[in-house]
Amino acid sequence: MSVAVPVAPRLLINGELVEASDKKTFPLYNPATRELSANVPEASEDDTNAAVAAAKAAFPAWSATDPAKRGACLKKLAGLIRAHNSELARLEAISMGLPVSRFHYGHSAAAHLDFYAEAWPLIQGQASVNTPGHVTMTLRQPYGVVALIIPWNAPVHFFASKAAPALITGNTVVVKTSEKAPLAVARIAELAREAGFPPGVLNVLSGHGTPAGQVLSRHGDVRALSFTGSSRTGKLIQQEAARTNLKKVILELGGKSPAIVFADADLERAAQQTQASIQANSGQVCMANSRVYVEKGAAARFVAAFTKRFAAVRAGDPLEPGTNHGPQADEVQYRSVVGYIEDGIAGGAGGTLALGGRGTLDSTGGYFVEPTVFVDTPEDARLLRDEVFGPVVSINTFETEAEAVAKANDSEFGLYAAVYTANISRALRVAKALESGYVGINCTSPLTGRDLPFGGYKGSGQGREGLLYSMSNFLETKSVIIQLDGE
Repeated sequence: MSVAVPVAPRLLINGELVEASDKKTFPLYNPATRELSANVPEASEDDTNAAVAAAKAAFPAWSATDPAKRGACLKKLAGLIRAHNSELARLEAISMGLPVSRFHYGHSAAAHLDFYAEAWPLIQGQASVNTPGHVTMTLRQPYGVVALIIPWNAPVHFFASKAAPALITGNTVVVKTSEKAPLAVARIAELAREAGFPPGVLNVLSGHGTPAGQVLSRHGDVRALSFTGSSRTGKLIQQEAARTNLKKVILELGGKSPAIVFADADLERAAQQTQASIQANSGQVCMANSRVYVEKGAAARFVAAFTKRFAAVRAGDPLEPGTNHGPQADEVQYRSVVGYIEDGIAGGAGGTLALGGRGTLDSTGGYFVEPTVFVDTPEDARLLRDEVFGPVVSINTFETEAEAVAKANDSEFGLYAAVYTANISRALRVAKALESGYVGINCTSPLTGRDLPFGGYKGSGQGREGLLYSMSNFLETKSVIIQLDGE
């Protein structure tokens, strides 16, 4: 499981792969073994300012470039990512523990780049003659420098889903990766040089929220910022933006995603899909079904089916093809998840423990947490209110449709919800009533529609992203009115 030679990531600033200007690095450890994976450059305030300055200088030429030529760079990068998919999978495994058997993000990233490479004809304004004596039109134009702060749980996917629409619309970009998982995107930064992006168009920084993320949030030359991550960090970014240049901010934040299972549902399918949802990426997914509400008469059968499946996960070395369940991303995540479990067990605060309940650092040497199931958790328990971000699920019961909806909606989050029932009218009633940006009917997360918008209600964020929606996040709308002589 050891890594013979730690990798050597670099920052990408103005087309050059460089160390941090002050030579500072931070260590990154394989969470399955706690062995060193890399010494990662820590972007300084000067590095961040330099990346923004390079992007600002590159913007006039890039925004004036034929969009088909911009698209050619995206196409080339998509092909390079596909060619290096196995390498990227390994880098994710030794960064944050995602099993290589579960890594599909290279292909999803390439698909996003391919789509946006050819989406430039959709950058359209409108025209009107509804103002007498005038012709009016709107122009859709890029903001300029865009900052993209991406999360650690799926960095390759989020790099492409944010950078591709920002770049094809003519913006120049500064990406900041998470300190927990910088390696795969650092490799993509190297591939971007091969893809032919002009210097300054795409810049990639690694480091912590302070200083790099904070500088980007405050920077007056950054005109739009897209962030995916925790609600706490999203609020800080929004505050910094509001205090400075009031840049546009798009936020996709946390979740405490409920699934409602009625007694007439296909219980085996509901158990299989909700179990897969909370297991994905060891529970480190913002839309994971961490709360499941089951109609009382079906609860015993559902819990039995769910726990049987959850207990059968194959935890182990994420570099081994047979592993389907990896460790938590690092010690911070591990301690946090174990703390929630211990809090739930103490005095019955989590209800009844039906499966798991332990971290296995002492026995495995890695940050592994057992798949854990609580039943009948009090609705006001921390375990049921907070985003645990681990393989921990609470299964509670309900007796009426109204009770199920009320419990599902009693949360500050509203990212993804699911309802399982054979009654389509009830399914649609519940879907309408749920306070969630996404609702699955007889299916659940991480499944999403390829052409639907994604985003949250309430504390789960603002704005929407998706193939048909993300370009609008990076385009200003300008109105132009032209007076006609002789009318």
